[in-house]
Amino acid sequence: MKLKRFLLRYYPPGIILEYEKNGALKTKSIDMLDLSPETDTEELISQIRKSEPLITASRIGQVKLLILRLQEKLSQQDNRRFYLFKMLRAHILPLTNVAFNKSGSSFITGSYDRTCKIWDTASGEELHTLEGHRNVVYAIAFNNPYGDKIATGSFDKTCKLWCAETGKCFHTFRGHTAEIVCLAFNPQSTLVATGSMDTTAKLWDVKTGEEVATLTGHSAEIISLSFNTVGDQLVTGSFDHTVSLWDVSSGSRRVHTLIGHRGEISSVQFNWDCSLIITGSMDKSCRVWEAVSGKCLATLAGHKDEVLDVCFDYTGQFIATASADGTAWVYSAASYQSIARLEGHEGEISKICFNPQGSRILTASVDKTARLWDVQSGVCLQVLEGHTDEIFSSTFNYEGDTIITGSKDNTCRIWR
Repeated sequence: MKLKRFLLRYYPPGIILEYEKNGALKTKSIDMLDLSPETDTEELISQIRKSEPLITASRIGQVKLLILRLQEKLSQQDNRRFYLFKMLRAHILPLTNVAFNKSGSSFITGSYDRTCKIWDTASGEELHTLEGHRNVVYAIAFNNPYGDKIATGSFDKTCKLWCAETGKCFHTFRGHTAEIVCLAFNPQSTLVATGSMDTTAKLWDVKTGEEVATLTGHSAEIISLSFNTVGDQLVTGSFDHTVSLWDVSSGSRRVHTLIGHRGEISSVQFNWDCSLIITGSMDKSCRVWEAVSGKCLATLAGHKDEVLDVCFDYTGQFIATASADGTAWVYSAASYQSIARLEGHEGEISKICFNPQGSRILTASVDKTARLWDVQSGVCLQVLEGHTDEIFSSTFNYEGDTIITGSKDNTCRIWR
């Protein structure tokens, strides 16, 4: 077996191992959920070698370097305040989404003006405008951790694949019969998944531009989808109140239909070790499901209005939910008990995410602000003010030291 390379996908959960077997690219995850700055590195490496035969003596130095880097990240203090660095008049119409590449050196913005733009984070300079869509560019993504390709999904029913370096369009994926509203690269960057208002999801080959599979079974629009971190399963959430789990590695068959929600699904996500799925719904609840069995493990029912977004932190220890009721909740992924209620926004919260260290939560709201919260106490640490209309999208970079917010006011703001 030929070992190809290591990838540090996210911190602090662990290391992603990529290798070639019989010419095919395979991935394995090495769990480090219990890693702390005080962990004995040599002892941990010894344990990893015993449990993972792919880690040979020649690779130990590389593994140790990754572990030390993870420990350094974990020990960094989180008491930073964010200040407005740049306000970019990004588009001539409202923004739909923003996304960083893994290094944080550049980010992308999608817009109702039918374009996606690539920006240099350090200078705020526009690098490229990706033109060609004939309607709203709604869903956007880098193929992280590589960051050399960008996918854009549009209301024109197509998805386009672009070169992040030059802005050149590689492929236009045609086949959906209605708007594309969500998309994702698999971790290996060999596939793009698109979800559409036509009730289907499709898988596309990044290299050839060909359609690989159509995932049929939902009876209403698919508005959220997510690959697991290994890349062998895809989860789709639909307005038909159900969630489907698909086995991507074996011809994209449907493994489970997760039934229980009494309203449209708004958001779906896997945890890092691929064992759990969380789903948010217009029925005001978030549910936790076991990926292997498809069984519902818990219903998190704290909100008084629709749940609009849900997410795990990178370790999978916490769950956060955002709602149209203007509040967010933090729950333990182990006990399903509520840890904190985040109150302060004056309107619905459309987006929620953790910083990579798992100690802070970022929320975006129609009240024109984004807020930064302490995960454990639920205290609002900072209000990011200045936008003159609803904030649709907000995200951290991989280091957790830069934030981008995108708004209906046609601007995006860089905070650092």
